[in-house]
Amino acid sequence: MREVLAQAAFRLFLERGFERTTVDDIVALAGVGRRSFFRYFPSKEDAVFPDHERCLAEMTEFLAAVDDSDPVGAVCDAARIVLRMYAANPEFSVQRYRLTREVPGLRTYELSVVRRYEQTLAGHLRGRFGEGRDGELRAEVIAASVVAAHNYGLRLWLRSGGTGDPEAAVDHALALVREVWGRPAVPTPATPFPVSGDGGGKGEVIVMVARKGTPMWRVVQQIEAAVGEN
Repeated sequence: MREVLAQAAFRLFLERGFERTTVDDIVALAGVGRRSFFRYFPSKEDAVFPDHERCLAEMTEFLAAVDDSDPVGAVCDAARIVLRMYAANPEFSVQRYRLTREVPGLRTYELSVVRRYEQTLAGHLRGRFGEGRDGELRAEVIAASVVAAHNYGLRLWLRSGGTGDPEAAVDHALALVREVWGRPAVPTPATPFPVSGDGGGKGEVIVMVARKGTPMWRVVQQIEAAVGEN
């Protein structure tokens, strides 16, 4: 019944427009009463996104069962659950994408759905990084990065009309997230030490030893500190 109602609603949205379609129109086409509609969907907007509650539940279940060895990889894999949902029905997904671009209210609703996915990912990461300031910040930033990367790749596919491999662009974007955020949370600071030149201080060389990925500002800061001491 949920699928029947969603199909009826979407058919009318495409034919008449979202704003001009009422719940009465939807239930009349589906051959059921208003009570049946509201048993499955709190609003017309929910009928446009009938599969997101199930997808969110699947994501939550996946994260609850995953091991702790690679938290960034785990949330990237969780994001792919959403991609598979869209890829399972390309025609519907493309039509929905176009509809949400035309109706501001649907776009707002879609953003609220995306935020729920992001909060689910961030909640999992907070459990791995801790509830302290840096742990929570890292969790929120990584979750936002995963969602942004996933949505970038997904929208490339949707704008193409659902042609080609939807996973290619998403995998590329998520690989970048893993490359950036899969590093240790706190890089080892750069450690400068002087090597004597002519013994008189002139021509003295500063040699830097730093872990790969150390921010450049920290390298410069350590060089300035070493030069100032000498």
